[in-house]
Amino acid sequence: MTDTIKTTATAEEVEPLVDQGRRAAALTVVVLCFSGMSVALMQTLVIPIQPDLPGLLHTTPANASWVVTATLLGGAVAMPIAGRLADLFGKQRVLVGSSVLLFAGSLICALSSSLAPVLAGRTLQGLAMGFIPVGISLMREVVPPAMATTAVAAMSATLGVGGAIGLPLSAWIAESGDWHGLFWVATGLALVVGLGTWLLVPHVHDAHEGSFDVGGAIGLAVGLVATLVGVSKGNDWGWTSGRTVGCIAAGVVVLLVWGWYELRRRDPLCDLRVTARRPVLLTNIAAIVIGFGMMAQAIVFPQLLQLPESTGYGLEQSILAAGLWMAPGGLMMLALAPVSSWIMRTFGAKYALALGAFVLGGGYLLSFFLMDAPWEILVASVVCSAGVGIGYAAMPTLVMDAVPMNEAASAVGINALMRSVGTTIAAAVMAAVLTGLTISGTGLPSEDAFKVCFLVATAAAVLGGVLALTIPRSERSA
Repeated sequence: MTDTIKTTATAEEVEPLVDQGRRAAALTVVVLCFSGMSVALMQTLVIPIQPDLPGLLHTTPANASWVVTATLLGGAVAMPIAGRLADLFGKQRVLVGSSVLLFAGSLICALSSSLAPVLAGRTLQGLAMGFIPVGISLMREVVPPAMATTAVAAMSATLGVGGAIGLPLSAWIAESGDWHGLFWVATGLALVVGLGTWLLVPHVHDAHEGSFDVGGAIGLAVGLVATLVGVSKGNDWGWTSGRTVGCIAAGVVVLLVWGWYELRRRDPLCDLRVTARRPVLLTNIAAIVIGFGMMAQAIVFPQLLQLPESTGYGLEQSILAAGLWMAPGGLMMLALAPVSSWIMRTFGAKYALALGAFVLGGGYLLSFFLMDAPWEILVASVVCSAGVGIGYAAMPTLVMDAVPMNEAASAVGINALMRSVGTTIAAAVMAAVLTGLTISGTGLPSEDAFKVCFLVATAAAVLGGVLALTIPRSERSA
C-alpha cells in the first residue's frame, strides 16, 4: 500500500514560518520609518545656518532664502507625481529612485560653495520627499493586517519626527564644524536609505496598467510652483506687489486649466473624481489645516526660545538649545503611533483625526499661557506634537480606505501635498504676524505677535477637528 501524501502542515511547521514573516515585516517597517525620517530631515537641515547662508554662498539674503524654499517646492511637486509613478511601475522601484535623488542632491550640496549648485541639490533633496507617501501606501501591502495600522501610523509620523529631530542635529553639526558636514551626513543617510530600500524592502508586484500623464505632471508642477512661490515670498515681496499677486494668480489659473485637462484624460495623473469624493476631499482639507498647525510650532516656538531676555519675554537660548527643547516633541509623534493605531481600530480613523486636531489646538491654547520658561515651551510643544502625531497617522488610512487600491499611492501623495500646502501657508501667515507686530525701534516680534500666532493656530486646528467629524465612513473601513 502506498503511503498517504501529506498535504497539511502541522502547527510546529507553520509557527516558525509565521514568526519569520513577522520579523521580516517588522524589519521592513523599521527600514521604511528610518528612511522616512531621513528624507523629512531635509526640511530643517539648513535652518540653523540660514542667517549665515548669504556669506557662505556669496550671495544676497533674498537669493539665499531660496535654499529653503527650493526644497519645499520640490517636495510639493514630487509627492503626487511619485505616487502616480508608484501605482504604474511599482512602489519599491519609486522608493529606490527617491533615495537616488536624495543621494545626488546631498552630494551636490556637499561639494558646492556657490548658490546655483546648492539650489539644484536642495531641489533634488525636495524631490526625494515623494518617498514618504509611497512608503505609507506600500505598508498596507507588505505587513500583516494586524500590524498595518500601526505601521502606517509610524510611517506617517516620520514627516514630523524628521523635521523635529533634524533641527538640533543640524545645529550641533553646524556649530561643531564646516557647514558642508550637514550635507555629508545627508549623503551618508541617503546611501543607507537606498541600500536598505533595495535590499530589505520587499519588491511586490504592485504595478498597474496605464500611462504616465506627462502633460498633467508639467501642468501640476507649474501651477504649484507659481502659487507656492507667491505665498512663501509674499512677506518678502509685499502681499500687494506685482510679483506676489502675479505668481499666485498665474498659479491658480494654471491649476484650474490643469483640472479641466485632467477631467478629460482617460489616464490622468490624478483622478479628480476620486479626489472629490467626500471622505477624500474632507481629509485633504483637514490635512491643510493640520499641516498649518505643525509648521506654526516649528516657526514660532524656536523664535520665542531664541529672543533675548531684554525683550521681557524672550528666553535667550542658543540655536542648539532651542532645537533640543523642541526635539522631544518629534519623539512624541513617533511614540504615539501605537496609540493612534488603537484609536483607529477601536473608534475609527476619522475620530483619531478629530482627536489629533483638538489636541493640537489645546496645545496652542496652552502656549498662550505658557511663555515664561523653556520647560513651559517644551510642555506646549509636546502637546502640540501629540496632536500632530495622532492626526497625521489617521489621514493616510482615511484616504486609502476611500480609493481603489490601484490609486492608493497617488491619493496618499495628494494628501501629503495638502499637508505641504498647509505648512507653506503657515510659514507665510506666521511670518506676516511676527514681522507686522514688532517692538518699536527693534524690529523684533512683540509678545502680542506670539499670542496672535497661538490663537490663529488654535483656530486652524479646531477647524480641522470639526471637518474631521464630518467625514463619512467609507464602505471599505465599514
